[in-house]
Amino acid sequence: MPFLRFLSVAALLTGTALALAGAALSQEDGGRPRVLAVEFANDVNPVTQDYLTDAIDRANDEEFDAVVILMDTPGGLDSSMREIIQAELDSEVPVVVYVYPPGSRAASAGVFLTMAADVAAMAPQTNIGSSTPIATSGEEIPEDLRRKVVNDAAVFVRELAEEHGRNGEWAESAVRVASNIGAREALEENVVDFVSPDLETLLEDMHGFETKPKGIVMNTAGAEIVNVEMGLWKQILDLLVDPNLIVLLMSIGILGITIEILNPGLIFPGTVGAISLIMGLFGLQVLPISWAGLLLLLLSFVFFAAEAFVASHGALALAGAVSFVFGSLLLFDPAGEAYAVSLWVSLAIAGTLALVLGVALGKAVQLRRTKPQTGQDEMLGAVGIVRHALDPDGYVFVHGELWRARVDNGPVEPGTRVQVDVVRDDLVLEVSPVETPVPAAPAGGTA
Repeated sequence: MPFLRFLSVAALLTGTALALAGAALSQEDGGRPRVLAVEFANDVNPVTQDYLTDAIDRANDEEFDAVVILMDTPGGLDSSMREIIQAELDSEVPVVVYVYPPGSRAASAGVFLTMAADVAAMAPQTNIGSSTPIATSGEEIPEDLRRKVVNDAAVFVRELAEEHGRNGEWAESAVRVASNIGAREALEENVVDFVSPDLETLLEDMHGFETKPKGIVMNTAGAEIVNVEMGLWKQILDLLVDPNLIVLLMSIGILGITIEILNPGLIFPGTVGAISLIMGLFGLQVLPISWAGLLLLLLSFVFFAAEAFVASHGALALAGAVSFVFGSLLLFDPAGEAYAVSLWVSLAIAGTLALVLGVALGKAVQLRRTKPQTGQDEMLGAVGIVRHALDPDGYVFVHGELWRARVDNGPVEPGTRVQVDVVRDDLVLEVSPVETPVPAAPAGGTA
């Protein structure tokens, strides 16, 4: 029994030693903290919203120790901003917003994203602030509406800041009076938690920091950094939500399809127009639009198309151009300053459409109404001269050619002018005399 007891104790000690050795090896080889570094130098829109929320979800699914958003943004859509904030607040993995590299900014919606982060940090020579809502034209929002929008945003950003232990008063002033400060002052004013020159230094600086209100103790010293960049497909989608590009694509789409309808069989205009229109409609689907602006755009295309069929002497083309300019400027009105269509782009597109649809298509319709110049249809109404008496059959000289002809009321003498009424399938002309006679030309001559 003592011997068995000795073996049991020895086995227990051996197992404990092996477990401790395994834990040490695990700590040395696989226990290193991991941080997901997400590059975000863009505006806030539905595409970048998906990009950031997917990154936060990945950090949670793969159990990273932190996710760091390397941010440089001018702001963007309120709706997309709130979705990203919700992902930050719901994340079990601490979310760090780091305004980086030097020269970057966290403006407008960027302030809200920073205040919602578990850790807020900035690099030297960066700035944060200027979150006052403005209209797409850059002008002040009408007073009553402005009061509602500003109060809502100010209370929201203050609540985010104070819940995370930061300066709520300054955050509110960023909305109400567009306050903007640099990194050093932001640290002194308790707007951000850290100012660090690079990501590696930041990971060391915030190691052991306890976040509010989640109470997570940061474990980031010496962390392995996994970098994430926006993929090619996301970059393409992000490009397609440019308001100026959306308006241009829709214009090309309408123009190409209209040309194809008026000239069936050209293929190229219709193909390019269909592709452009679909891409433009994708942008309209992604961004919030004003129905007034969209209806004005549709009305402008109606005016342009009508110019090709109605002799308005340019009045319809001018009406279309004016409707297009106002429609494009109002199209993304609810979207915010970053999504306004440029006035100069709008004027350039409207002028081009007025020229192409109002003039070129008008000429195309005019040509379609012109009498054919070749083929059998061109013979109808042509006047020729009888060469061999029509009684009722004979020959007439028309357009430099000798044709068999037939007349209902004969006979018709040589030298008589006749008009072609019908070109039969057997290439025999049915003609009728015209009043003015012409002397017969010498045999073999021309008329």
